[in-house]
Amino acid sequence: MQIGFDNAKYIEMQASRIRERIDQFGGKLYLEFGGKLFDDYHASRVLPGFEPDSKVRMLAQLADDAEVIIAINAEDIEHSKRRSDIGITYDEDTLRLMDIYRGMGLLANSVVITHFTGQPHAEAWQRHLESMGIRCYRHYLIDGYPTSVDRIVSDEGFGKNDFVETSRSLVVVTAPGPGSGKLATCLSQIYGEYERGVKAGYAKFETFPVWNLPLKHPVNIAYEAATADLDDRNIIDPFHLEAYDVVTVNYNRDVETFPVVKAMMERIMGESPYQSPTDMGVNMVGKCISDDEVCREAGRNEIVRRYFRTAEELARTGASEDALSKIELLMKQADVTVDYSPAHQAALTRAEETGMPAGAMVMPDGTVMTGKTNEILGAASSLLLNALKYVAGIPDEEYVVSDEALEPISRLKTEHLHSSNPRLHSDETLIALSISSATNPRAAKVIEAAKELKGCDAYFSVIISPTDEKLYRDLGINVCCEPQFERHGYYHR
Repeated sequence: MQIGFDNAKYIEMQASRIRERIDQFGGKLYLEFGGKLFDDYHASRVLPGFEPDSKVRMLAQLADDAEVIIAINAEDIEHSKRRSDIGITYDEDTLRLMDIYRGMGLLANSVVITHFTGQPHAEAWQRHLESMGIRCYRHYLIDGYPTSVDRIVSDEGFGKNDFVETSRSLVVVTAPGPGSGKLATCLSQIYGEYERGVKAGYAKFETFPVWNLPLKHPVNIAYEAATADLDDRNIIDPFHLEAYDVVTVNYNRDVETFPVVKAMMERIMGESPYQSPTDMGVNMVGKCISDDEVCREAGRNEIVRRYFRTAEELARTGASEDALSKIELLMKQADVTVDYSPAHQAALTRAEETGMPAGAMVMPDGTVMTGKTNEILGAASSLLLNALKYVAGIPDEEYVVSDEALEPISRLKTEHLHSSNPRLHSDETLIALSISSATNPRAAKVIEAAKELKGCDAYFSVIISPTDEKLYRDLGINVCCEPQFERHGYYHR
């Protein structure tokens, strides 16, 4: 796919910007990281060329000076809140993130449980962490937060929280998801530092919205679509406009809370170093866009993907109706429709022709490939196999998967695993393809071509199984499904 973002420039420029901010505060900075720190797939979709782990790789340049604190809301532990993208709970993700950071040479051994009010599952989880040698701290609910500045910035507010002992000049505060209390953790730590005679500063790293792109740039609209369920809105930063007569973009929650955050910093530090929420940010992503039109096109496609993802969620749970309505408005702003990708209508047409579920995918050269359900393969498997053969240069009529590989898997599913569906999922199809590659070099060539599908868009006439969707996601293929199930029923796995 076309590249619109200079990733190497970004890593270098972003690290330099953070070093400047550390120096601004005399050598100690608490940096709040919003969004995904390690696996930012949204950024990689709307900024082609941005790697999902770019931010961690950037931090790796600062590894000798950096350490990580992970904040997690006690209520999220108590209710086993899950990440929607990878399906694991926030407490599980906290441990996953710690392993990732430590594996990249970052110091990460501190967890702050925020909003703590004695939740039993949070207490049990803290004991579990401590048994593994992980330092764990509690931050408590503060009456009147965030508006009662006098109470918050006092011994009865931040003063009640456990203070996290840190040893590095850059302290990155991150979390498994939104609402985890990152900002409060940073400000509480700065309060504790000043109480101990140590000067420290605060800054925020938030990739989206991109502050130096226009408000209605498709990349920024795509961010609104991605957070439609949170009711986030991109707006012009009025404080920055007033202070500097420069138009920048921020989002409503940061703008709404800035006066309070500024008042807290004034109370803690004596004066606020910032005149606007844009001032607080250090994000340089907008400076590293190498092809604006490529990123605009990627943003438009992401808005449509968010529509289908939210429509599927509505079909599954009955929730997200308001979010879907908001995304429909955003699609009008971006001048896109559900048919923006040619694969959408191609999938529906193929399904109408065959009377069975079907799919379509846009190849790297723009060709649209389709796949239909048959006796052995489901729509996702059929489409994947056809797409792999195309990018590998194998003629469509040539078989690369042998019956000797397909039939035993199908028989295993029905006769031994008691599945009512004999058709192979896409992961099972790849297994059959791998078996065939032992005797068929063309099959091996098809497997090798899988990396060519990264970034392609696939559309299906029905909601495909989680197994198929995960396999596509692992291959880097973007999936959109028509919001209806393959069979009529009340329960769908």
